[in-house]
Amino acid sequence: MKIRAIFSLLFALVSTLMLGLAAGAVWMVPTLYSQHALPWLALPVGWLLGKAVRNWVRSADRQAAALAVVATLTAVLYVNLLMAAARISGLMGLGLVDSIRTAGLPLLLQLAKLSLSPMDEVWFIVGISFAAIAALRTGRRPKAGG
Repeated sequence: MKIRAIFSLLFALVSTLMLGLAAGAVWMVPTLYSQHALPWLALPVGWLLGKAVRNWVRSADRQAAALAVVATLTAVLYVNLLMAAARISGLMGLGLVDSIRTAGLPLLLQLAKLSLSPMDEVWFIVGISFAAIAALRTGRRPKAGG
């Protein structure tokens, strides 16, 4: 494998993770405003992430779909971790950043896992599937000539 291909893949993976984190943070805004989980938002988030990845990945469709799945999975994980941190900060009177630092990743992961219902997981799986489908879908090619 060429060095350029390795760096390109590494850059695509880092960009995918950052896109997923940004989507999770945006997803957190209506979640905090409504004060309860909104797992159904995995559908539009997954679709948008799939479209975004499809537009900047020029390689094979399978690679775009895999990156879209990683981005959506990152968004799902991040929003659940942020919700767990928001619960801790609300119960203990800490700021969000202080509660994230105090709790640490293992506790936040455990609290996020405990707060999920089976229906939430279904929403997340469907949203991840939407991301893969949106990344695979290719647009109509314009006619050459005329």
